[in-house]
This record gives sequence, structure tokens and C-alpha cells, in this order.
Amino acid sequence: MRKYPNPMNPSVVGVDVLERSVDSRGRLHSHRLLSTEWGLPGLVRAILGTSSTLTYIREHSIVDPVGKKMELCSTNITLTNWVSVSERLVYTPHPEDPGRTVLTQEAVITVKGINLGSYLESLMANVISSNAKKGWAAIEWIIENAERALS
Repeated sequence: MRKYPNPMNPSVVGVDVLERSVDSRGRLHSHRLLSTEWGLPGLVRAILGTSSTLTYIREHSIVDPVGKKMELCSTNITLTNWVSVSERLVYTPHPEDPGRTVLTQEAVITVKGINLGSYLESLMANVISSNAKKGWAAIEWIIENAERALS
């Protein structure tokens, strides 16, 4: 829940918790609104017909402390007339080494009504892949800083 802000992904400029609850199985459910500055290349902004790079993402997360699993599902709610991105990240213990974590990432990118749709899909896939690596580094950074704060 402390993933943002972090120095690895400064594009996330705001996080608002819309709802948070614990279910009967002890899992923490959170719905958040992320405000991001995508920094889209000029060509992409021209294709989309917008100068704005501020976008909003809806994120639902489930943290299961018993199953040692965290799942994040996010979907953009800005620019959906042109580009829709749905992403799912699942963090689980490594099956052979419980001291390690496995990250599984899935993303569906849909580009609508744009002649250079395959270019945008490729660009978005590269950004998502890069952000997954940044997200991993961010989690490690958060853990290190949390441990320092506790000691």
C-alpha cells in the first residue's frame, strides 16, 4: 500500500484511497485512484489530439496475509476512447524458495480508431514492461525504507 510515491516511478503524482475494507477471510481490499503524468511523446499526443499528459487509473488491490499474496488490477479511466490498458500484477512466494517472490504480470492493451494503432500498442507494451521492472525496484525500496524506519 506504500508503493507510491517512490523515486523509481515519479510519474505517479497522486494517490487517493476511494475505499478500503477487510473481508471475512482477513484480506485487505483497496480501491484507489492514481493520478499519473505519462509524458507521452509529441507524436503520440498529436495522434491522440491532446496536449494533456495527466491521466487517471483505477486500481483494485487484494492483500492476503495468510496466503502471502498481493494482487493489483488497474485500468486507465482517461483516454479510453483511444487507448484502454488493463493490467494485473500478482505477487506470490516462490514455490521452491519462500524467501523469494514471484511476480506475474498480464496486460491487455486496446487501441481504438487510430491509424497507427500497432505503433501505440507496441509503445504501451514497452512502457508497461519497463514499469514492471520499476515497480519491482520500488517494492524493494519501500521494504528497505520501512525496515530502516522500524530500527
